[in-house]
Amino acid sequence: MFYWLLKFVLIGPFIHSYNRPTVEGVENIPADGPAIMAGNHLSFADWLFAPLMSPRRINYLAKAEYFRTPGLKGRFQKFFFSASGQYPIDRSGADAAEDALNAARKLLDQGKLVGLYPEGTRSPDGRLYKGKTGMARLALETGVPVIPVAVIGTDEVSPPGPFRWRRRRVTVKFGAPIDFSRYEGMGGNRFVERAVTDEVMYELMQMGGQEYVDVYAASLKKDVPSGSRPDARIPDTAAG
Repeated sequence: MFYWLLKFVLIGPFIHSYNRPTVEGVENIPADGPAIMAGNHLSFADWLFAPLMSPRRINYLAKAEYFRTPGLKGRFQKFFFSASGQYPIDRSGADAAEDALNAARKLLDQGKLVGLYPEGTRSPDGRLYKGKTGMARLALETGVPVIPVAVIGTDEVSPPGPFRWRRRRVTVKFGAPIDFSRYEGMGGNRFVERAVTDEVMYELMQMGGQEYVDVYAASLKKDVPSGSRPDARIPDTAAG
């Protein structure tokens, strides 16, 4: 209930009037049934704009730290993230990746839309980075379609660093569902999982118009001070 209150009363109307987002491809979202919503990740604001423009609720996996902050602020934060469709996952342990996949499987088993960011972290410079294969593994094991979601302009609305919310236009594009049933029974094959991941990333690149970088964003961000943006001219091999 609170999810829809946020969307239609508390936050959604403000974003619609202030940022005037546009949407393409809403018809690609199935009326019911599970699907993986695989998106590019430019900004903290991504998980607000994509659900805002979707007729169905999108459920995201969120860092468990968001649900563990002590005090009154922590209780409010936990309530907000839970009510807005976020599900906590512990990313600190050795089994973090498997725990995240298990949480996503449960949501898909319930016929829900699950939002994932194959890049694994926000882009440090607005480019599209190499996708991790967890999303592919999930798609192959569950047999659900993958819908690419390209969000354009959120890095201008809420750029890295201290929280800001600027008056910039945003476009959300929902791509055609990708069926990977041709790989049925091949989950766990790392070459197949890489092929599936790369196909989704290619669609995101085409939809969003981002330059593609064939390295993981996290490896590049290790050498970048918090809150800063690395030089967009860094060679693609710099973080290899």
